[in-house]
Amino acid sequence: MSLRNCLLAAMVALQVMLLTACGNADSGAEEKKAAAPPTAVAAQLPRLVDLGADKCIPCIMMEPVLKDLKTEYAGRMQVEFIDVWKNREQAAQYGVQMIPTQIFYAASGKELFRRSGFIGKDDILAKWRELGYDFSK
Repeated sequence: MSLRNCLLAAMVALQVMLLTACGNADSGAEEKKAAAPPTAVAAQLPRLVDLGADKCIPCIMMEPVLKDLKTEYAGRMQVEFIDVWKNREQAAQYGVQMIPTQIFYAASGKELFRRSGFIGKDDILAKWRELGYDFSK
């Protein structure tokens, strides 16, 4: 196994251990996920929530993607980042098992899709189109 693969495996293992220590892997995760109210319901905007940490490598890679989406699609999409290590109670409401995790919410507040790991801007926009939101208009 290469050094890169060993480091990657160690990072993933550490993230899982830290999230478990934060209480995110409890048996009530599904209830907590359902109880996470989107903050943009009043604005009637679709919302992308990224749960990560400022010291996690894939999360750091997500930062410019999220910043770009937030700037370019302001007024059409809400983009939110939650640091799971700094905001453990808020993060626990989402029931994430690993970071980064992105959750796509409809304008109504209904969760449409969630995924874990790094994802680029084009892939995020493609997923939104697949979910019925075309921001190119």
